[in-house]
Amino acid sequence: MVVDEAADGDLNRLFHALADPTRRDIMRRCVSGGLSVSRLADEYTMSFAAVQKHVTVLERAGLVSKRRRGREQLVHAEPAALARARQALDELEDLWRGRVDRMSSLLAPEPRAQGEGQRQQEPGRAHAPRKGPQR
Repeated sequence: MVVDEAADGDLNRLFHALADPTRRDIMRRCVSGGLSVSRLADEYTMSFAAVQKHVTVLERAGLVSKRRRGREQLVHAEPAALARARQALDELEDLWRGRVDRMSSLLAPEPRAQGEGQRQQEPGRAHAPRKGPQR
């Protein structure tokens, strides 16, 4: 299997960034509109520098972008990056569903051939169910 190392590195950064709950929360806050890094820092019990590092990780993964407005840098969510994450997960799901389907077909009981497991009847004699108690 050939792996596209550049694309793989992009996905690694993307999922690494999404693995942290603080970064996911920053993403949620930035979806509705740009927030300044200082405004974001006010929301957390960590230093401004720590929030800035989280934003940098998100930015390197392409999940957010920063735009300058005056003296502030506003952080905006980038939905296209989330679409890449969803696409990667969908591809993995398709791969695993295919594998599970193949395993299920291998493990399923084989259908019986017509007449297999039934008693052979004498030619010309129809088999009628018995009536009454069997002994």
